[in-house]
Amino acid sequence: MTAGGLGAKPDLLGRRPQAPNTRRRALGYAAGLVARAFLRSVRFSLLSHPDLDGTDGTPWVLSFWHGQQFALHRWRKRRRTAVLVSLSDDGEIQTGALGSLGLVVERGSSTRGGAMGLKGIVRRMRQGHDAAFAVDGPRGPRGVVRGDGDRVGAILAARLAGGLVVPLASACSSAWVLARTWDKFEIPRPFSRVAVALGAPLDPRGLDGTTLARAIDASRETALRALDADP
Repeated sequence: MTAGGLGAKPDLLGRRPQAPNTRRRALGYAAGLVARAFLRSVRFSLLSHPDLDGTDGTPWVLSFWHGQQFALHRWRKRRRTAVLVSLSDDGEIQTGALGSLGLVVERGSSTRGGAMGLKGIVRRMRQGHDAAFAVDGPRGPRGVVRGDGDRVGAILAARLAGGLVVPLASACSSAWVLARTWDKFEIPRPFSRVAVALGAPLDPRGLDGTTLARAIDASRETALRALDADP
């Protein structure tokens, strides 16, 4: 019997892991391939804070706002990057899509399997991966860090893995904005310009949500200025 099937071993609470929905995951994988092809049409620039130089041996926890993540996939990450995806049915689609975009997926959420998922992220970081978190999720409010201090998954993961928190943001010269979504999801138009900005690294020890939010907003401003400077 394969993992996740009837013969899978239960966890410490006696629960058996759910089998992946292969159809949903395949749909997500195909969507991810379409996204990769679409993003190749945009003109891309990366702005990296000089303080990031010399941190190659330290894992990063990339921290950003929901709504900007589509354009972020245009950046070819510096190394394998792990992300946390919910255990919902929609999470199966996300797992497939993010996998096809080159990301490593750990499953869990703030309501189900969160501790298990966070442990998976930390394990990946200790093995040499970076990690990425949208810190205002899963349902907002938009642009507000959920929790504070070690209750913020990104901050806790960085501290446990001996990493740094790196604020991250994107901006598009022209984009479709899904106004009815809570995060105002942005999709860059074909052949538009996309700028991705990496801010100064932050020590997770003593880091609070307000400081992290300001750093992400500053990265967004850096990306917007880059677009204004190169019309």
